[in-house]
Formats: sequence, C-alpha cells, structure tokens
Amino acid sequence: MTIEKRDLISLYNLPTEVKFCRKCTISNQRPRITFDKNGVCSACNFKEHKKNDIDWLDRERELKELCDKHRRTDGSYDVIVPCSGGKDGSFVASMLKSKYKMNPLTVTWAPHIYTDIGRKNLDNFIQIGGFNNILGSVNGAINRRMSRLAFIHMGDNFQPFIYGQTNFPLRMAVQHNVQLIMYGENGEVEYGGDLSNAYKPTRDIADHDKHYFSGKPPEFWEEHGVTRKDIYPYLPPKYDDIVKNETEIHFMSYYIDWDPQENFYHCVENTGFETNPTRSEGTYSKYASLDDKTDGYHYYLAYIKFGIGRATSDTAHEIRDEKITREEGIALVKKYDGEFPKKYFRIFLDYLDITEEQFWDVIDSWRSPHLWEKINNEWKLRHTIWNES
Repeated sequence: MTIEKRDLISLYNLPTEVKFCRKCTISNQRPRITFDKNGVCSACNFKEHKKNDIDWLDRERELKELCDKHRRTDGSYDVIVPCSGGKDGSFVASMLKSKYKMNPLTVTWAPHIYTDIGRKNLDNFIQIGGFNNILGSVNGAINRRMSRLAFIHMGDNFQPFIYGQTNFPLRMAVQHNVQLIMYGENGEVEYGGDLSNAYKPTRDIADHDKHYFSGKPPEFWEEHGVTRKDIYPYLPPKYDDIVKNETEIHFMSYYIDWDPQENFYHCVENTGFETNPTRSEGTYSKYASLDDKTDGYHYYLAYIKFGIGRATSDTAHEIRDEKITREEGIALVKKYDGEFPKKYFRIFLDYLDITEEQFWDVIDSWRSPHLWEKINNEWKLRHTIWNES
C-alpha cells in the first residue's frame, strides 16, 4: 500500500512554535486549544472559571428543573445516558437514577475488541448497578475494514468507533422517544478546545457532529469498498427526525463540579467498577479507557501527531483538579508519555490485517518535522516539557 506523507500543520491548523502551558503539561499542539497572554491554556482558565465564578448550588437547581421537565411517571425511559461501564458514564447514570429519580436507558457502542476488564465493568454496571442497557454491536468484518482504512488514511483506527459512539445515542433517543441525552464531561471545554459551548449546558446537534464526526464523508468509504448499507449503523438518524423528537444533548459537567477521580470512587462503591490490575500503557493510571484492546494506538497516534501522549492528557487534567502538582506531572510525562503499547500489538496488526512494516510506515507518515527529528536513527521530539520548563 502507498502511504502518503501528511502535512499536520495544515490539516490541524497547528502553530509551528511549540509552547507549553504555564500551569499544566499540555502544549499548544492540541487542536483548537488557545493560550492567553500569560501562557495559560484555555482548559486551565476554564477550570479557574469553574472554581471561582460558578454557583454550583444554582447549577444543581438547573439540573433538578431539567429532570423535572423530562421525568416520566409511566415507567418509560426519560433520559439516555451513553455509557461503556467506565467510571464517568456510570457515574452520570447512577446519579440521575439515585439522586434525581430519573429512569435512564444506558446505551453502549461496542469497542473494537473488548478487554476482559472492560466487559466485566459493563456487566457489573448492569447487574450490580442495576441498569437497563442496549449494546450496539456492528458487523465485525465491516468494522475491521473501516478501522484499517481509518488507520491508514486518517491516522486514527478509532474513527469508526467514534462515529458509532457519537451517533448511536441519537438513534436510540429517536427510536425510544426520549428527548434528553446526558453525557458526562464536555471534552471540548474540560480538556481545551472550542469554548463556544462552554457557558451553556447543551450542545447543538451541528456542533456535536463537527467535533465528534470528523474525518471522511460517505463517498470516501464507498471509494474503498464500504457501501452506504455498511456505514448506515455508524450514521446519525435523519436530522428532521432529531428535530421532531426535540432531542437535547446536555453535559453533566455543566451542572456539577466534574471530578473524574471522585467519579471513580463513586462507581467503585455503587456500580461494581474495577480498575486494571496494572497501569495502562503510556500513562500511570489504572481506571480510564479500559474497554478496548486497540485504544492504546489511538493514544499513540495522538502522541505522534501532536507530541501529546496519554500521560500528558492525564497529568494536565489532574493538575487542574489539584490532585498532583505541575512538577509531579512533568515527571510522569517524562517517564510514561509515548510508551509504545506493545501488549496487544500482534492482536492489533491482525485486526487491521497489516504487517509491522506497514504499521511503522503509517506511523512515520504522521510525524511532523516541526515536532520530530531523527537522531542516530531514532525519532526524538524536538520539544519536551521537561527541557523547556
């Protein structure tokens, strides 16, 4: 197969000068993030806004009013909660059910290849947490083909999963006549991105698609042998049906002071959530993104594209949440960021039907010269936070 060299700066509108946030560990290479005149990223500034400017009791009153508006008394579902069985979605479903007396239908888009702990946590969530759940599973052969194409042409094997994960809740809301969809965190504002929806609880459907259904149009897939019928399960329902259903997308992180670590503690106690016995490759944590044997390569590609690995993302958030200091975060980034996910490598190659040589050809096609240089036949980042700090 022919691998095309990518122009990352143009594709993602990246600045050519690499800068690191003065408060956390994130760099200005994260797409859509902005830095203020003091060198502080938009995610850190938004965290300060949440800490100093928001009346959380008032926000909870808004949440109660929202629940009162949508709560049903006939036993039917009144809220859709996208949930994999992980700590965040499970926390949202648990809080809506136990504290706010809603009747959630939880919906799960199946990962490419379940890990044992990922499937166990979903089962625990359903059986111990006591939730109704719909699992969306698609044609495995089609999913593998789309993942292979996404890896080669988009630099992210996860794109088909993101399509389904984004649009399956919308389909279930329309199908079950439920108007409210409640996500956990608004990643665009919590992690640094487009702040246009930062100060309201909802996201417009068009904006939702813009941020989470990026990539290639249906015509691209058809050119590579994936038919409209094949991609149908990954697509959203008709826009007119969404409008007719009066579907609303909300984020729990607007209504409560979102804290992933506290979510973890809650789910251990209430939904049977279990951590990995060992840390996830590329980072130090044991409780996030545990479901899929292929997700390590999603994070690894982010490291190649942007110089931002899994440990950078984890430390940046935990610094903002005041769980660790910036100095501790830098040390963790230096130790773990960019670690190659070798545990499921052979499984990943087999799943995508590629050779190891083809894998590295794709990886290297996404290295930008403004981030990477080759020294003694080994790729090195030109800019690291532990040197520039």
